[in-house]
Amino acid sequence: MVKKIFGQAYIWLILILMYLPVLILIAFSFTEATNVGEWTGFSWNLYPRLFQSEEIMTALGNTVLVALSSAVVATILGTLGAVGAYYSKRRVRNTIDLATQIPVVNAEIVVAFSLTVMFVFLGNLLHTYLFSFWTLLIGHVCLAIPFVYISVKPKLQQMDPSLYEAALDLGASPSQALGKVIVPEILPGVLSGFLLSVTLSLDDFIVTAFTRGNGLLSGEKKIETLSTLVQAKIKKGPIPPEMRALTTLLFILVIIAVVFVTLYRVRNEKKQMRRGF
Repeated sequence: MVKKIFGQAYIWLILILMYLPVLILIAFSFTEATNVGEWTGFSWNLYPRLFQSEEIMTALGNTVLVALSSAVVATILGTLGAVGAYYSKRRVRNTIDLATQIPVVNAEIVVAFSLTVMFVFLGNLLHTYLFSFWTLLIGHVCLAIPFVYISVKPKLQQMDPSLYEAALDLGASPSQALGKVIVPEILPGVLSGFLLSVTLSLDDFIVTAFTRGNGLLSGEKKIETLSTLVQAKIKKGPIPPEMRALTTLLFILVIIAVVFVTLYRVRNEKKQMRRGF
């Protein structure tokens, strides 16, 4: 009984520590006070002001473009890598597993600094300045690929390994077998990897700060994302209060996405159970 009470109290403590700061930001998104903790009366004005702020909208657009593009590339490469490793020999598969686990546990600063050194070296070799949207995209893709691989791998292990060979025996080409047999079986893992890639890209700061250049919605200026914008504002003074409204909207979108993915998984599991019967 004591262990049960202690366990429940510990879980609630963790949940409070995780969500209390977010709930505080949401509450203060309905007041125009500059600093969190000051209440100047209930107001919706931060939300229209958010969409009128060119600086924040530019950073938001850059963040979304980088997140979606890097997530698509990382999902494709990570999924193909997981499928290839699954049908490879054990020694090759173990080597790939080890290679994908290292970036996950490695410090992000190491990845960012390594990419920066590589881009500077290549730039000196080619006598050009390489840092741009493409270097930023490569950095985010390198950050997300291992997580896509880890998300897809369990779904491959749950799948019947003879499905691919059976599809080939029935006359399907390798690409048809991959698209019509393998992908539907591992789709939940692929979607999880995609969403995880988007999340990693949205809140990344270190890789972005090291690998960004000029381009996207920033035009000739250096690419500014939400993380780099917040960091720049902290240096000069308080964070714009409109960011609290943006935080609230992002939190709501994340909840909607989680609910959608959960419902999709439940529906998929029910279909699998019906097939089993």
